[in-house]
Amino acid sequence: MHWFKFLNQQIIRLPINMNYTMEKAANMIVDNSTITKEAESIVVRFSGDSGDGMQLTGMQFTETAALLGNDLSTFPDYPSEIRAPIGTIAGVSGFQVHFGSKEIFTPGDEYDVLVAMNAAALKVDLPRLKKGGVIVANIAGFDKKNLGLAQYPAGVNPLEDGSLEDYTVHKVDITKHTKDCLSASGLGTKEIERSKNMFVLGLLFWMFDKSMNSTVKFIEEKFSKKPEIAEANIKTLNAGWDYGDNTEIFNTRYRVNPAKLPKGIYRNITGNHAAAIGLIAAAEKSGLPLFLGSYPITPATDILHELSKYKANGVKTFQAEDEIAAICSAIGASYAGNLAVTTTSGPGMALKTEALGLATMLEIPLVVINVQRGGPSTGLPTKTEQADLLMAMFSRHGEAPLPILAATSPSDCFEMVYEACRIAVEHMTPVILLSDGYIANGSEPWLFPTEDKLRPITVSFLDKPNGEEGKLLPYKRNEKLVRPWIKPGTKDLEHRIGGLEKQDETGNVSYDALNHEKMVGIRAAKIEKIADSIPLVIVDSGKEKAKLLVLGWGSTHGSIKTAVREAIAEGHDVAHVQLRYINPFPKNLAEIFKGYDKILIPEMNSGQLLQLIRAKYLVPALGLSKVQGQPFTTTELKAKIVELLK
Repeated sequence: MHWFKFLNQQIIRLPINMNYTMEKAANMIVDNSTITKEAESIVVRFSGDSGDGMQLTGMQFTETAALLGNDLSTFPDYPSEIRAPIGTIAGVSGFQVHFGSKEIFTPGDEYDVLVAMNAAALKVDLPRLKKGGVIVANIAGFDKKNLGLAQYPAGVNPLEDGSLEDYTVHKVDITKHTKDCLSASGLGTKEIERSKNMFVLGLLFWMFDKSMNSTVKFIEEKFSKKPEIAEANIKTLNAGWDYGDNTEIFNTRYRVNPAKLPKGIYRNITGNHAAAIGLIAAAEKSGLPLFLGSYPITPATDILHELSKYKANGVKTFQAEDEIAAICSAIGASYAGNLAVTTTSGPGMALKTEALGLATMLEIPLVVINVQRGGPSTGLPTKTEQADLLMAMFSRHGEAPLPILAATSPSDCFEMVYEACRIAVEHMTPVILLSDGYIANGSEPWLFPTEDKLRPITVSFLDKPNGEEGKLLPYKRNEKLVRPWIKPGTKDLEHRIGGLEKQDETGNVSYDALNHEKMVGIRAAKIEKIADSIPLVIVDSGKEKAKLLVLGWGSTHGSIKTAVREAIAEGHDVAHVQLRYINPFPKNLAEIFKGYDKILIPEMNSGQLLQLIRAKYLVPALGLSKVQGQPFTTTELKAKIVELLK
C-alpha cells in the first residue's frame, strides 16, 4: 500500500490542521456571571482509582485538545496491578496532560487543575498542584471509608477543614449526578458508576471550551454493538457539560488557542503506536514483508496489539509462548528474508540475550525494541526508567557489540524505529532500539512525513555465487564489512548457518584461534563503520561553545530542552545535546565536547551513559541520577544547571 494512503487510514479520527481556528470559541456567548480567561498553556491531572477510567478520560481530553490545534505532552501514571487496592494511595491512577498555544515538550512540573475522584487521589497529587490551582473533587470519594483508606486521621476531611484555602475548590458529587442522570437507563449500578468519568470529561470540556464531537464519535464507534452503553456515556458526557454551564460554582472558563506549529496534517500519537507505524513504513519502503515475534510484556505490548490490526496489509504478528520463542521466531523470519522484529521490556530482554548472540553470529538483520521500565526483576512494570543501557551494550557473552539507538519522544519513536530497520537491513546486524514507559505511553501531535521524506532503505539479496569459479562465499564482505543476505532455497547458494564460529568468507565452522580473533575484530569494526551512515550530532539548544553542556539521551529530551531554554532566557551560559545514536556514537561527538567547560549528564538510572562517556572520551563529565520511576522535572534540572554554573 502506498505510504501516504496508509497514513491517511491512520488519521480518520484525528486529522488536525494547525491553522484551525476555534470557531466555537470565537462565536461563544458568555453569560455575565462567567469569566473566560485566555491561557498560554495549562496542565490538567486526572486522578482516581484504577477503575475510575482516568486513563480513558485523559486520552479523550488529549485527543480533543490535539484536534483543536493545541501542542501537548501527556504522562499516564498508573499502578501495575490490574485492580489496585481501591481507595488506597497505592491504587491511585493518574493521567497528566499539558496543552498549550506554544511548543510543549513536557507534561509539566505542576498542575493547574486537579481532578480528584477520591481522598487518596487528592493526597497523592496535591503536593504538585500550583498554589491558586483548581481542584474538582468528587464528594462521594471523601466519605469516612475513603478517608480512612487514604490514611487521613480520624475526623479529618480536607474538603471541610480549611486546609485547601490556597486553592479554588469545586466540590461536586459526581457519583450522585451520574446515577441521577442514568436512573431511567435500565443499566445496573456497576455499569452506571463506570460512566462517571464521562461526567468529569464533559465538565472539563465545558471548563476549557472544547467540543465534545470527537468523544461522542469515539463512544459511538467503541460501543457500536452496545447502543445502550453508548447512549448512557453520551448522556453522562452532556450532563457534565450542562452542570458546568448551569451551576454558579463554575464561573470561570479557560481558552487555550491553537499552537503556531509548522503547517501540515498531524495526528495525536503515543510512542508505541508511532513505533508500530514506523515498522510498517520501513517494510513498505524496503519492500520486505514485516514479521513481529513477541511475548506480551508491560509496557511494550501495545506494539504487538497495534501491528496485529494490519494482517490485510501483509503484516505477520506472532504471539509466542515466551520471550525466547519470540526472538527465535524473529530470527527464523529474518533468515527467510523478512524484516524481522521482536519487542520486549527489561526482564524479557534478559531472556532474549542468548538468541541475540546467535543473531549476532549469524549476522542477519533483526530489530529488538526494548521499552524500558523500572527494575530489576518485575520491579516497577508500569513506571519508567533508563536502566537498560549498559545491558544493551554488554549483556551478550563473548565480544558481540551491536548498534544501539534511543528514541527521544513519542513521535520520535517513528523515526528511530524506521532508522533501526534501515541499519539492520543495510548492515546485516541486530539493532537494539531503546524506548521507555514514559514515551511509549505518552502522546503528542505528530507531523507525519510523506513517502518522499523517508530515507531509502536499500535491500540486496545475493542471487548467484560470489566467489571464484562459481563458489559461494556467504561471509565475503563489501566495503562496509557487510556480508550478503541469502534467502534459503536460492539455487546454488546452499550454505551452513549456526552459532559456531565462522571461517572468514566461507562461513564454515572454524576452531582456529587466529580466525576467531579476526572474526571478532571484523564484527566489531562493522558496527563502528555504521558511524559513517548516521547523522552528526548537533546542538539542540544554546551555542556550540558555552560554560556548561547538558548531554541527554532518550526520553530526557523534553525536560532538558525546557530547562536549558529557561536557563538561557535567564542569562545562563548553557547548551543542550541529545543523543539518539549511542553505539556507535556520532563521529563528531568528541569535537563537540571541546566547546564546553563542564558536561552534565541527567539520566533515569545511576549513571550509565556517564560511564560510557567518561570511558570513551576521558572527559570529567558529571551525572545527575533519578531512579524513582518518574521522569525528570524541569525545575530539578534547572536547579542543577544553576548550581553548576555558580
